Amino acid sequence: MSSQPDFPIYPHRHLLGIRELSPADIELLLDRAEKAVAISRQSEKKMSTLRGRTQINLFYEASTRTQSSFELAGKRLGADVMNMSVASSSVKKGETLIDTAMTLNAMRPDILIIRHSSAGAAALLAQKVGCSVVNAGDGAHEHPTQALLDALTIRRARGTIAGLTVAICGDVLHSRVARSNIILLNALGARVRVVAPSTLFPAGIRHMGVEVFNSMSEGLKGVDVVMMLRLQRERMEGAMVPSVREYFRYFGLDAEKLKLAREGALVMHPGPMNRGVEIASEIADGPQSVIQEQVEMGVAVRMAVMEALLDPRRNEDRAA
Repeated sequence: MSSQPDFPIYPHRHLLGIRELSPADIELLLDRAEKAVAISRQSEKKMSTLRGRTQINLFYEASTRTQSSFELAGKRLGADVMNMSVASSSVKKGETLIDTAMTLNAMRPDILIIRHSSAGAAALLAQKVGCSVVNAGDGAHEHPTQALLDALTIRRARGTIAGLTVAICGDVLHSRVARSNIILLNALGARVRVVAPSTLFPAGIRHMGVEVFNSMSEGLKGVDVVMMLRLQRERMEGAMVPSVREYFRYFGLDAEKLKLAREGALVMHPGPMNRGVEIASEIADGPQSVIQEQVEMGVAVRMAVMEALLDPRRNEDRAA
């Protein structure tokens, strides 16, 4: 992981979304992440790759899992990591994102990790600062590192992504995870299905290169991977599902529905899970679940992304 010349130079300054990446870019990040998995499983996990570099985590939305994953990734690489508590900061006093960007930029960080409730916030920040920016989720737009960690989990379990059939099930309408995964899985040659009630599909979903199903009984037939999504009731305006009980009955993953998938199909969930709403506990904790592996791969992918963006050879090229 620390010998940068093992990998080609990553061609982008930021990671704002999967859409900007080529299949080769994606594979490069996944290959880097494979090395990071090995590092994370050693007894000595601390590296000096990013020693002297400063990482700021700027989370406008609460996310224990993603923020702690980015923090741990930075610390394992030797970076100085600062978490900005937005809830108690000057944002509460009316400071805009651009004001915050200018203030942080004056501190000369090397990389900013941002999560924000508005789509496009990460791209706006990237235009205003002189360092690399990583999108940790912007509104219902994209969540690129989640898609990368999901891809790494699948690739490690199945050896490849090309040719697999993946069903993404649940609240597709509000899910940035679903959007990033659809783009990535299509780029790497998977066949993608989306399964949800019609009220939980965004407009234009059929133009995203997916097969659309309104029933689990049809959508799960013969799939290799079942990816469940959290029901994001906090983002819903009005009653998009009749009740939690009804939702689980028709769209929650239980043992009977899982039997429709290919034998040994992987079960995934980006977390946090609503047990008994999107997924039964016996399935979440069952032998086909790779949900805990997804958490582990999250740290590895974020290590890989930060190391790729802060590759010292990029500075050498600019200096030349």
